[in-house]
Amino acid sequence: MDEEMTITVDSEDYVLRPEGDSLKVGRRMGGDTAWLDDVELASLPADARIALDRGNTSDPALMLALRGVVAAEVGRGG
Repeated sequence: MDEEMTITVDSEDYVLRPEGDSLKVGRRMGGDTAWLDDVELASLPADARIALDRGNTSDPALMLALRGVVAAEVGRGG
């Protein structure tokens, strides 16, 4: 994954942007992106990392990993 990609999970659009060894996760809100978290790529399950490399935004492992990131953000009060 070299470029930003959009993934839809539970009817919400999220943006994934690689930055070195981490992945920025944001939520689309109108024409803007609210950045939620930076996630170390190494902390993602191998299947989710493979899906990212392939640009496969419908992969169940990637969607599950993103749900976990979003749940953690909600738990922090985001």
